[in-house]
Amino acid sequence: MPEVRLSPRERLVLTAIIDAYITTGEPVASQALARGFADREGLGSATLRNVMSTLGELGLLEQPHTSAGRVPTAAGFRFYVEQLTQAGRLTVLTRGSGTGPGSEAGLSEATRDQIEDSFSGVARSHEYLERTSHVLALLSSGLGVALAGSTAGQVLEHVHFSRLATGRVLAVVVTATGAVQDRVLVLDREMLHIELETAARYLNENFRGWPIERIRTEVARRAEVERETYQQLLTSVEELCRKGALTIEDTAQAIFVDGIANLISVERDRERLRQMLGALEAKERLIDLLNAYVDGRQQDVRVVVGLDKGSPAMQDLVLIGAPARLGGTSLGTVAVIAPTRIQYQEMIQAVSYIARLSERILESPAD
Repeated sequence: MPEVRLSPRERLVLTAIIDAYITTGEPVASQALARGFADREGLGSATLRNVMSTLGELGLLEQPHTSAGRVPTAAGFRFYVEQLTQAGRLTVLTRGSGTGPGSEAGLSEATRDQIEDSFSGVARSHEYLERTSHVLALLSSGLGVALAGSTAGQVLEHVHFSRLATGRVLAVVVTATGAVQDRVLVLDREMLHIELETAARYLNENFRGWPIERIRTEVARRAEVERETYQQLLTSVEELCRKGALTIEDTAQAIFVDGIANLISVERDRERLRQMLGALEAKERLIDLLNAYVDGRQQDVRVVVGLDKGSPAMQDLVLIGAPARLGGTSLGTVAVIAPTRIQYQEMIQAVSYIARLSERILESPAD
C-alpha cells in the first residue's frame, strides 16, 4: 500500500476513532465523535462525516453495516502505531537509551510492580521465558508467547559424563534454556570414571553460562597454551569435546504459549474463532511468525498489524515482539499476539520492559 499522507485534522480524527474503538469495541459514529470534540477544532458532525468518508476512501476505516459507524482497518491501525512511535506520544525504551528496567518512563508504577513481582525467584532462562508468556497473557488479555533462541545461541548450564563400556561414554548436556541432549561418544582411548568426573567438573566450573560454540574454541586454545600445566586434564577434555560432547543438534525451538482462553472470550464470531485458533495451534506456525518478524539484532519493539494476508484469521491479529538477550547472546523472543483492538501504548512498553528485564534477573554469560 502506498504511503498515506493525512492532514493534521485527518490524523486527529483517525486517532480519536481508533482510541474510541479500542475502548468500546463498537463502531464509532460521527455523532458520538462530535460529542467528544464538542465542536473543538471546528469538528462538528457534518465535518466529521466528510473526514471519515475521506479516511474510508483511503482504506483506513471501514463501515461494517450501512447504518453503523466506522471501525479501523489493519491499515488504519498501522498508521496509528506509526503515529504513536514517531510523533512522540510513545517512547519505546531500548538498550541503547541508557534507561534501565527501573526507569520511571513508559509504564505505570503499578504495572512495573506487577511485572517485577511476577518474575520474583526466576533465575534460569527457561523459567524467564515460561514466566514471560504467562505475564504477557495477563497484561494483554491476548496470547503471551516466548520463543527460546536457536541452538546457535545455546549456553551451557551443566554437562555430565558416564562411562558405558570400553571406549564409549554418554555425554549429557543441559543448556540454559532447559534443553537436554545426550550423545554417545566413541573415544580413541579408555577413560576412567575419575577422569570423566574431573573433566565434567572442569567444564561446569569454568564454562557455565558460556555459548557452547565458544567453549569448544576456548578448550582447544587452552589445550594448546596450558597443556604442560594441566596435561592429563586438558587432554581428556579436548578429546571429549573433539568427539562431540558439546555438539548441540538442531532441534525444534522451545516455545511457551499462554492465553488461548483470552482469545476465546473476546472473539464472538465462532467461525472466525475456529480459523484463528487453527492458525495459532500449530507451534511451528508461531515459531515461523516470530522468526520472520522479530530480528534478534534489533534494538526495540516490532509491531506488526495483520500477520498473514493469505489467512483471514491472521489478518485481524497484531504481533508486538522484541528480542531478549543474556549478555551478548540471543536468549529468544518475547511477544504478544492479540486482536488488533489492543492497548498499543501500554503493551509496547510492557514488551520492551520485559525483554530488557532478562539482562538484570539472569546471570550473564562470561565475557
